[in-house]
Amino acid sequence: MASTINYYTAEGLQKLKDELQDLKIRGRAKAAEDLREARDKGDLSENAEYDAAKDAQGLLELKISKLEEVVGNARLIDETNMDFSKVLIMSKVKLKNLKNNMVLNYTLVAEEEANLAAGKISVKSPIGKGLLGKSAGDTAEITVPAGKLQFEILEITR
Repeated sequence: MASTINYYTAEGLQKLKDELQDLKIRGRAKAAEDLREARDKGDLSENAEYDAAKDAQGLLELKISKLEEVVGNARLIDETNMDFSKVLIMSKVKLKNLKNNMVLNYTLVAEEEANLAAGKISVKSPIGKGLLGKSAGDTAEITVPAGKLQFEILEITR
């Protein structure tokens, strides 16, 4: 299976590393404690609590493994060589919805950093994909689950 390289801000990558560290230390300690408590309750062959604790431990290890892969394939974004005239990851884009004239501001980020409430959308989302490579003044027609949207790109900043 080919690994996917994703690009992150320094802040986003640090957040992933912190989560991984927390899972390895506190998550594993809690899983071990849960297993110990369940084991102390007697016969393991009829102990549903023990089975649940083993399952939870397995899921935790799977999550740690996946996060290790993500962190291992993560790359920091180097803004020094980026073309600021086009929409790229880390671009702050001011858009105008041509249907209702509403002006929106988004920052394009990696999928794991997306947070719509904070105005951060993933470059892998339909809107993010539709904006990539466009310049100020361009119109982007984007198909979303609710239909087609048209946005005029008013401004691109970093």
